[in-house]
Amino acid sequence: MAEETLPEQIARQLRRDILRGKLPPGTTIKERDNAAELGVSRTPMREAIRILAQEGLVILRPARSPIVAQPSIKEISDQVEVLIALEKLSLELACKNATDAEIEDLAVTLDYMDKNFESSDPLDMFEVDMGFHHALAAMSHNDVIAELHQTLLERLWRARYMAARRRRNRERVIVQHGAIVEALRARDRASALVAIEAHLGHLDRDIRNVLEQEAEAALIIK
Repeated sequence: MAEETLPEQIARQLRRDILRGKLPPGTTIKERDNAAELGVSRTPMREAIRILAQEGLVILRPARSPIVAQPSIKEISDQVEVLIALEKLSLELACKNATDAEIEDLAVTLDYMDKNFESSDPLDMFEVDMGFHHALAAMSHNDVIAELHQTLLERLWRARYMAARRRRNRERVIVQHGAIVEALRARDRASALVAIEAHLGHLDRDIRNVLEQEAEAALIIK
């Protein structure tokens, strides 16, 4: 946080408000009101909103206040399909290209998750988890893959958090991430693909379920 600019800090706070449901999909983000609430001027707030718009979490509207994005289930499902393909390709390339130091850094992240899973805020742990996955993409040593992966990760941030929160299980998370790390250490592409499939194989279904439940609840409220 110390290295973040003020707009990045504000974007981080708004992002967390979106993930926690304080700013649900379709909510209008009042630039002046939110700036006053956070004790900042409108200029960094405006820049923060632009950051979230680039991530796909917010939609900018001409001459109107931006709103929290509400992508369709089809849009999210399409993005998940590409994300999983990218993660598989990343892992295959990482088995060949990752340095031993990068793999051990990933193991350190896993050890942190193992020791802090129950005591940490679920959102904090989710952010560590997503950092683990982006590290896998970076370990491919393919800049195009890493950039595309980051873009999709940002656009799926809310949907993945909702699904992860519903299926929060320490043993499942640690065991599955551990299998990925061990496959990387062995430079075993076949085992790596089995491990990532076990970890992400149900992601699309889990996200669909949670979004469908959210949509049904919204209809009941209306």
